Amino acid sequence: MLKTQQADVTEKVIIGVDPGTQVMGYGVISVKGQQISLVQYGVIHLSKYSTHELKLKKIFERLTQLIEDYLPDEMAIEDPFYGKNAQSMLKLGRAQGVAMAAALARNIPIVEYSPKKVKQSVTGSGSASKEQVAYMLEKILKMELSREFMDATDGIAIAICHQYHANSPAAVTGTSKKAKKGGWGAFVSENPNRVK
Repeated sequence: MLKTQQADVTEKVIIGVDPGTQVMGYGVISVKGQQISLVQYGVIHLSKYSTHELKLKKIFERLTQLIEDYLPDEMAIEDPFYGKNAQSMLKLGRAQGVAMAAALARNIPIVEYSPKKVKQSVTGSGSASKEQVAYMLEKILKMELSREFMDATDGIAIAICHQYHANSPAAVTGTSKKAKKGGWGAFVSENPNRVK
């Protein structure tokens, strides 16, 4: 029985999500010890849906299906970046919220990361291009990734960023609030008696 528990502890599945209102990218990674392997990645095309409500419904349904298929232990999601168009920001925030709701419905902890933090974690530069991120992911994963799914490679990068930060000494000892940026998952795990 002890061996089974140890195996569960050493293997972790993380889903990374790059929210979008036209295309949403995702990446699912498996972590065993220090070995990171890619399980699945892809995009959810949303531009074919005529209303924002239909897009949100599709995001929820597709992410729920991915969660059921791959049973992730944690979700890492990119914070919406601040733009000049308030309407676009509102729509992007809704897309992120629906993606988070799919994870919360399954009690999956969620951690958010800024685009700059993700790029810096994977490439060493917070201003890296999508191509540079994809190149570094290929080196980390030791495999070639399809260039037609750049939003999906962002999803993979978010998952890997989370793995790097979740296992940093600061995150393990709880001395850095920047390493894990709160969120509902952290709140629930830290305050089980306050959530019903």
